[in-house]
Amino acid sequence: MEKNNQPNVQHRTMFTGDCLAVLRGFDDACIDLIYLDPPFNSKHNYAAPIGSKAAGAAFRDTWTLDDIDMAWIGMIADEYPDLHRVIEATQTKSDRAYLAYMTVRLIEMKRVLKLTGSIYLHCDPTMSAWLRIAMDAIFGKQNFRNEIVWKRTSSKSGTRKLAAVHDVILFYAASAKSTYNPVYIDHDPEYVRKFYRYEDEHGRYRNDNLTATGERHGDSGQPWRGIDPSVKGNHWRAPGTFPDHVEKPAHWNDMATREKLDFLDSAGLIYWPKKKGGVPAFKRYLSTSKGAVVTDMMLDIPPLSARAKEKVGYPTQKPLRLLERLISASSNPGDFVLDPFCGCATACVAAEKLGRKWIGIDLSPVAADLVRLRVDKELTDILSSMGPYRYEIIHRTDIPVQTSGVQRSPDIKHTLYGQQEGYCNGCRVHFPFRNMTVDHIIPTATGGADTDSNLQLLCGACNSKKGKRSQEVLRAELVKEGILK
Repeated sequence: MEKNNQPNVQHRTMFTGDCLAVLRGFDDACIDLIYLDPPFNSKHNYAAPIGSKAAGAAFRDTWTLDDIDMAWIGMIADEYPDLHRVIEATQTKSDRAYLAYMTVRLIEMKRVLKLTGSIYLHCDPTMSAWLRIAMDAIFGKQNFRNEIVWKRTSSKSGTRKLAAVHDVILFYAASAKSTYNPVYIDHDPEYVRKFYRYEDEHGRYRNDNLTATGERHGDSGQPWRGIDPSVKGNHWRAPGTFPDHVEKPAHWNDMATREKLDFLDSAGLIYWPKKKGGVPAFKRYLSTSKGAVVTDMMLDIPPLSARAKEKVGYPTQKPLRLLERLISASSNPGDFVLDPFCGCATACVAAEKLGRKWIGIDLSPVAADLVRLRVDKELTDILSSMGPYRYEIIHRTDIPVQTSGVQRSPDIKHTLYGQQEGYCNGCRVHFPFRNMTVDHIIPTATGGADTDSNLQLLCGACNSKKGKRSQEVLRAELVKEGILK
């Protein structure tokens, strides 16, 4: 059974480097939430303006097969053969390179995510369909939760097509045990006007049902105040949502349904229609509503304007409110949030504001300075009460070491398969990847190291013949048998 661990990396750590290498140093199942806003395969290059707070931050979003390690292709073919065929079916080498780049990193993100965790991948329609296929394969189609639409720009004219104004955020859970907290926003004024039509000295309210479908033979099915709910096939229900001016009885849960209705009536929470024989209703006050539940259409958070206070000049910077919403929905205070493409560290700042722990990774060292600057700016009031020390952001350029002490490269089999061009290093016959076994050239029992330089691939027959002996012994036997010259 997979266990959930604390990361082998400290809270408030910023790594400078390739997130793949850094992720491979993380322990298994140690992260509660991952948000990533990676390159989109937009065919553009980005750089922050000179003179901005993010000056020096840049990334290239054009892709060729020269940008990837061919061992990645072997790893995908081995672990996700169906996904490998999909990637190979893409129409351009650029798409193929981008998907290979993203896939190997998503595989590592799956490994480090807790069973209670979730992942949000921010992209746009350029590659969202392909990325969803990849995430279905890696995280499981059953763990897909939402394709979130965020309106990232205002309306603009399109050329021979509808204007593109939205980004896509793919939301997946690690398992059915994932954390989820419903998030609420203020009701639309038109909704309030339409549904909360009544008002008294305690505020606006709407009339809600005091009955529910289905007959009952207990107390809830009996007549109350001369009205029999079973006539229409219903039974009484007593809502337990109370406005501030009414105190909920301590023994509410022990009360019978009609006793609850009596209390609601005495507290002025029941609306009696003027029409004789009309069914009473519950006065549900607007003040008791948490608001409207956030949906997968996030149109209420505007993109950052050029004059926005939080804008630091970083290309593709996202609003803090957007990240706060996602982090609130899929994590709890004290949980670890990871952003492996953190850029100007919006996710890290949002996590800090919400009382979560965080780790960021970015190719640019500017990210470490930006998160410090932004935390200072966004949390001035909170941090000022923490004294002169306040907090420390750790900037690391090394690769963490898993506590399991892995010594060989995680993808060494794929690297060796590429180096040996698919040929067994014993009999020199070409074999499919699945028929190859990683073997020590010099056995560890005789002092050989468990490192990449002492590893090779052998077919099943050669591996069995060699056993725990040295490679030289195997070769000698293969020559003697006429397999090698």
